[in-house]
Amino acid sequence: MAKIIYTPFGIVAGLIGGLLARKAFDQVWKGLTGESDAPGPREGEYSWKQVIGAAALQGAIFSVVKAVVDRAGAKGFQKATGRWPGD
Repeated sequence: MAKIIYTPFGIVAGLIGGLLARKAFDQVWKGLTGESDAPGPREGEYSWKQVIGAAALQGAIFSVVKAVVDRAGAKGFQKATGRWPGD
């Protein structure tokens, strides 16, 4: 039952986490390269190394932010209800 009740909260937390991760990646990328946009896979002026590096960094940042937001949401739900959302 806790899973069902938590689902809408988890969805909202995921959306917020995605926005936070995007902002974090943009800041890190700009700090590392001075460029505001990371290279995409279909942008021919960038090397494989640049495109793969940007994708790897973005994936790492998104994964960490998602884990932090998911865990914080689950802990908050547990504190509010006394139940872990996965139970």
